[in-house]
Amino acid sequence: MEKSDLQHIESANDSLAQHGYDKDLQADGRAANAHEHEMTVRQTLRAYPWAVFWSLVVSMSVIMEGYDTILIGSLYGYPAFARSFGHYDASTKSYQIEGKWQAAMGSGPQAGAIVGALLNGYLTPKFGFRPMFFVGLILMISFVFVSFFGFSVELQAVGQILCGIPWGIFATIGPAYASELCPLAIRPYLTAYTNMCFAIGQLVGAGVLKSLIARTDDWSWRIPFAIQWLWPPFLLFAAVFMPESPWWLVRKGRYQDAERMVKRLMAPHEKENAKGVVAMMTHTNAIEMSLETGTSYLDCFRGIDLRRTEIACVAFLGQITCGAQFAYSATYFFEQAGLDPSDAYAVNLGDTALAFCGTIGAWFLMRYAGRRQLYISGMGAMCVCLFIIGFLTYVPHNGGAWGQAAMCFLWLLSFSLTIGPVGWAIPPEVSSTRLRSKTVVLARNSYYVAQIIANVLEPYFINPTEWDLKGFTGFVWFGTAFCSLVWAFFRLPETKNRTYEELDVMFAGKLPTRKFKKYTVDAYDERHTLEERARET
Repeated sequence: MEKSDLQHIESANDSLAQHGYDKDLQADGRAANAHEHEMTVRQTLRAYPWAVFWSLVVSMSVIMEGYDTILIGSLYGYPAFARSFGHYDASTKSYQIEGKWQAAMGSGPQAGAIVGALLNGYLTPKFGFRPMFFVGLILMISFVFVSFFGFSVELQAVGQILCGIPWGIFATIGPAYASELCPLAIRPYLTAYTNMCFAIGQLVGAGVLKSLIARTDDWSWRIPFAIQWLWPPFLLFAAVFMPESPWWLVRKGRYQDAERMVKRLMAPHEKENAKGVVAMMTHTNAIEMSLETGTSYLDCFRGIDLRRTEIACVAFLGQITCGAQFAYSATYFFEQAGLDPSDAYAVNLGDTALAFCGTIGAWFLMRYAGRRQLYISGMGAMCVCLFIIGFLTYVPHNGGAWGQAAMCFLWLLSFSLTIGPVGWAIPPEVSSTRLRSKTVVLARNSYYVAQIIANVLEPYFINPTEWDLKGFTGFVWFGTAFCSLVWAFFRLPETKNRTYEELDVMFAGKLPTRKFKKYTVDAYDERHTLEERARET
């Protein structure tokens, strides 16, 4: 072992001893590591019921972002909303919102979310997850007023930007918090659950829009905005009792508090193992300190963390490059393709219901298939769907439109089974624990930047008063999806069944991407340097 490795682990031993722990950190940590690998999903659910509960509660905040993504994109084609904020277009004999304002309202939430996510990545390591969760909820309640009372298209754009700030906080707290509370066996399910919350929000949004489409007054679009006030009060009450992340407490040297929090997450029969879990966390933190893993945004782009940041960012980016802005919320596209508005919103409601069911199905797939396998197969399937959507544009009349709707269903099923949930699970897994919040923020912000670009371009692709590409837009997104498929094949490693300290060793050893699955790791093997503790089987 290198001298720096010994120094950090001996320092961790001494610090634990001062707080009443056995100085044999390696033995306690090794036992806890082995215990995590041995536990099945059912055993883990019984041992950590409160870790599951609090992960579910905090991730529910993402429902609000999912709700708005379906809301604002679908309101473009909403008759009452278009009449209030658009102008009459004689060529289509309908009210249309200008492409520039569609782009502004569509990109506003992402612009605000970038700010919110960056603030979260900077403040959470300092103050913890719980205070930031409180801040996000208060901001959410406040900023919805702007959208609800906005009487001009300019105010609607401002309202979307402001609401994006708390959404950025929630979207980066959810997966990071779940990954720090949950043991190995249930970690992918609870981080991927964030995607289900997105789908729940979109399902609620689609249902609300479908139920109000017959209204002709301003309440037809004000009510959907007002519904966003329903979530925060319940979450604020829950946040009063929300436990802090034990990993955050370990990084602050508060080992006894970390043990107390671990016990809060455990069932009574499991609490005797709390000391070992804290020892494993401390050993992981010591390994990362020995690798000179810092805690700033710049550290995400240094040394071995650069590769981890790339994987997190590009994996999340794939949720946009796969054609989500085109095929996920396709109400406006279907209207321009010739479907009746009522039929278009019915299709949209079916899409969101399918997304919800698909995410549930993903949980079963993740038990047998790895992250890499799901990501590559899902991206490949969506490439095929997008190409067919583009080709069906040559089919005249409504037959082609309904065929494209069917392909959007297949695309959405592929997304919900693979890229959707796995895209949320990968960033918190591949990041180092010391840089987790910031890596998740950078990954999510890469998603937001791509979404802004897509939101600007997509209205121009589809709008009949702009470029009017119709279904040929599928060919454009096929190209970006194919690029993501190639990247995943060469750069995305398999992280299934790996603890955080094992992944630290594997990245330190600079293992080839396609061989991650074939290596065995002993993170506690003091006879070798960290880089040499992974061996090919």
